Amino acid sequence: MKWSSALRVPLNTNLEAFLQLLLQLGIGHRVTEDQGEQVLWVGSDAHAEQVRELFQQFEAGQLSPEVVQHSRAPVSAYKIPGFTQQLRNSPITTAVLLACLIVAAITQLGDSLDTVRWFTFNDFRIQGDYVYFATLEHGLEQGQWWRLWSPMLLHFGFLHLAMNMLWYWELGRRIEYQQGWLFLLLLTLTSALVSNVSQFIFSDAALFGGLSGVLYAVLGHCWIYQRIYPRASYALPSGVVAMMLIWLLLCLFGVVTALGFGQIANAAHVSGLLLGCLSGAVFALSARQRAA
Repeated sequence: MKWSSALRVPLNTNLEAFLQLLLQLGIGHRVTEDQGEQVLWVGSDAHAEQVRELFQQFEAGQLSPEVVQHSRAPVSAYKIPGFTQQLRNSPITTAVLLACLIVAAITQLGDSLDTVRWFTFNDFRIQGDYVYFATLEHGLEQGQWWRLWSPMLLHFGFLHLAMNMLWYWELGRRIEYQQGWLFLLLLTLTSALVSNVSQFIFSDAALFGGLSGVLYAVLGHCWIYQRIYPRASYALPSGVVAMMLIWLLLCLFGVVTALGFGQIANAAHVSGLLLGCLSGAVFALSARQRAA
């Protein structure tokens, strides 16, 4: 039997009631210890996703062994919500991803320069073989304030779009569940502004875009929050943070560009990560103090 990892939680997390719930629902499982954490294993990837959704409901107080025992609803009623329901449960995550898809369609994934210029930090025009960028001051004077945020929706190529959407779906939902849709919205907008401005300062007027700066912010938030005030919903799979940091270093040292992946918005990545780490530290310390 191939076991799939469903949850990684700190050793001091009491899983007894949740494991009792899984038994009542007929979900086979086992728990092991790895690198100072408890790892909950189930029989398939589908069950792993189901268990993660159940644990979110359990932590929110919506589900308990007693609720299941006294409910007339069949066990099947506690199955994982469908994809449509998951979208409804994560309105900001869904809205950001939908906006990215719409912009990708409008700009033809960066190939239609006539529409790409609507979303760039600086407006531009093409004359012959040269690109002429308008100044930031000119854009703001024209009331084009959306340009401070719109580059986060702009993607160049299917792989660029798919990877960014996948990670935002995974990390954004965690924050939206744990700290609410308003917090995720504010973190997304703030990190987009900071990362876009940082990249502009670093590279001056240039063509850049993507959700990566925001992604590093939500990653840093989950990572540091979990380190200071452990929450099961913020427990990332082993190696994810290390992989993302290694990728960041490869970008900073020019390895990714040398391999032909194009220019990387390093300033956006670094500033997003630093903002997310700061956000995670501040709110985790605040939550720990309230719980003391």
